[in-house]
Amino acid sequence: MKIIFILLIPGIIILNSCKKQDKTDISNPFFSEWDTPFGVPPFCKIKNKHYLPAFEEAIRQDSAEVADILANPGEPTFDNTILPLDKGGDLLSKVARVFFNLSDAHTNDSIQMLARKVAPMLSAHRDDILMNDALFNRVKKVYEQRNTSGLDKSQIRVVEKYYESFVRNGANLNDADKEKLRKLNEELTGLSVRFGQNLLAETNKSYRLVIDNKEDLSGLPENIIAGAADAALADSLEGKWLFTLHKPSWIPFLQYSQRRDLREKIYRGYYMRGNNNNEYDNKEIVKRIATLRAGRAGLLGFDNHASYIIDINMAKTPEKVYDFLYQLWEPALKRSKQEVKDMQAIINAGGDKFKLDTWDWWYYAEKVRKQKYNLDEAELKPYFKLENVRDGMFWVASRLYGISFTKLDNMPVYHPEVEVYEVKEADSSHLGLLYLDYYPRESKSGGAWCTSFRDAKYRDNRKIPPIISIVCNATKPAGDVPSLLTWDDVTTLFHEFGHALHGLFTDGKYDRTAGNVQRDFVELPSQIMEHWAAEPEVLKYYGKHYETGETIPDELIEKIQKSGHFNQGFETVEYLAAAILDLDYYMLNPGDSVSDVLAFEKQSMDRIGLISEIIPRYRSTYFAHAFEGGYDAGYYVYIWAAVLDADAFDAFKRSGDIFNKELAAKFRKHCLAEGGEDEGMVQYRLFRGQDPSVEPLLIKRGLK
Repeated sequence: MKIIFILLIPGIIILNSCKKQDKTDISNPFFSEWDTPFGVPPFCKIKNKHYLPAFEEAIRQDSAEVADILANPGEPTFDNTILPLDKGGDLLSKVARVFFNLSDAHTNDSIQMLARKVAPMLSAHRDDILMNDALFNRVKKVYEQRNTSGLDKSQIRVVEKYYESFVRNGANLNDADKEKLRKLNEELTGLSVRFGQNLLAETNKSYRLVIDNKEDLSGLPENIIAGAADAALADSLEGKWLFTLHKPSWIPFLQYSQRRDLREKIYRGYYMRGNNNNEYDNKEIVKRIATLRAGRAGLLGFDNHASYIIDINMAKTPEKVYDFLYQLWEPALKRSKQEVKDMQAIINAGGDKFKLDTWDWWYYAEKVRKQKYNLDEAELKPYFKLENVRDGMFWVASRLYGISFTKLDNMPVYHPEVEVYEVKEADSSHLGLLYLDYYPRESKSGGAWCTSFRDAKYRDNRKIPPIISIVCNATKPAGDVPSLLTWDDVTTLFHEFGHALHGLFTDGKYDRTAGNVQRDFVELPSQIMEHWAAEPEVLKYYGKHYETGETIPDELIEKIQKSGHFNQGFETVEYLAAAILDLDYYMLNPGDSVSDVLAFEKQSMDRIGLISEIIPRYRSTYFAHAFEGGYDAGYYVYIWAAVLDADAFDAFKRSGDIFNKELAAKFRKHCLAEGGEDEGMVQYRLFRGQDPSVEPLLIKRGLK
């Protein structure tokens, strides 16, 4: 998953309650209440020209409100200091959530230019708040008296989280160091924006594989060929076939193309992104980000950036994370080496003399899957029509939690392909809205993520329901063939839906803690949903052949179950390699720097013994999680949370009912609705009644 970070801490930005706007502002949609259904953004009315004035006005109002808090002559209390911090920020959140979501999901040159201008503005404004001595002194006084001033448990946690936010963002520094920190933050913000924009350009513009000879399509499934023809036609390449670096295009090409030379070309195009010594090159940006983050950590009293980040996570220290990753590394590496032998044997048996290379893995892995499990992914895809999979995940949520999903037509959307659903509780009361954006386009970043246009929150003791959005890059319909998903696409959709449920169910009284869980807890709600996707009962619900309507046969389900350990060495090793690479970058001491990004990456991978047939899931120059997307020194969290999700689903399996409503209610309450009320492990124990075991994960991946 990719999180949309809005460069502000929830509740830190203060909004003055009803500011009268100048007449020139009346046309700006952000300066009035939205009279749309459920108060969704009026996308058709919002123009690029509206963003900058809206950001400027929000910042002005916030600064004025901080002055009002500081002018309060009374002793600092929860009600006159913490509460206004917590309930403010609505205008800035309103603007930023639309702007930054569209910056990733439906961008253009104007939005990208605005992002480069707005990002440092927000960074500076955030620093103005968090380094304000007078404001921090008020927060500190409330913090020091938190246990003796009659506050309840939730209020105490809110106070502690605000105090922690100020301290971690420089409130205790002297003036000179605060100025250094401001400059570091401003530069880092700009670098992260540039990294992401470079990556988008490299993915969409820098490489395309155009085929004009039909014989070069040998081995490719018909629906993939049809999709490539449609893509070529849309790009004025009639009569040709276009393959891009979007996942639904390049992955099937690697899996099925019999042209090894072309497989190498498209894979090189993919893994060389940001490393082409052109205007979009990210090497210098990676070096600078790693250096600046190390320096910032030193200013804030930490040995390195990894220690700074992980200090407030469940893991607490980088050393504990390394130990955890290495425990999985050895069995995963051993398994991957066996997978190499299996594929090399197929190459040799075919009379070929070459050694398996990285661009061969997908092609020969498919042959192993067919040989060992008599399963070809092409057999599965006709049963995984996107709309059926979507309905399947809705059905699982309904069985677990009693909620329902109703499609709403004629809703404001930012792109015609986007769908909107109203989500209702079992008693038919409104819970929230869910936007679904399925297909790749040049205006959209790669990957899949879940975000929100409005978080669940309380105002005047009234709950404001959330507006959640899932953004994917699934295969587009081609001709008469609908969007057919790979198994990876299916689990990805269920994964992001888990994040969406987390957002929909969040129910906390205070913005600072509602839904704000530790980074290595945040993937639990998403990854647990992947387990249901593979259950036979669920597969039979959504697995319908797109042409015949036939339910996926038991033989295929059995093959899916038996192939559960297929390619797990590769998948675990490429992930762990990236997680370790991410940590290595952020173990730099303050004052140290990376002299050569490619050499650093090689040294990191050589140290752990990564085999030549596998590269890290993300190489440095396109590692958005580490350098743009908010998972810096935190890419490990997926496997950390995998221990939790495997253990949690094991509880459902052991109960004898994967739709156990009692367990579902406990999971919703402690891990989804109230997840931010305490530390992650505390909340998990409230659900599970015990600490998680690593055994279910090892068994699931076939590593034990």
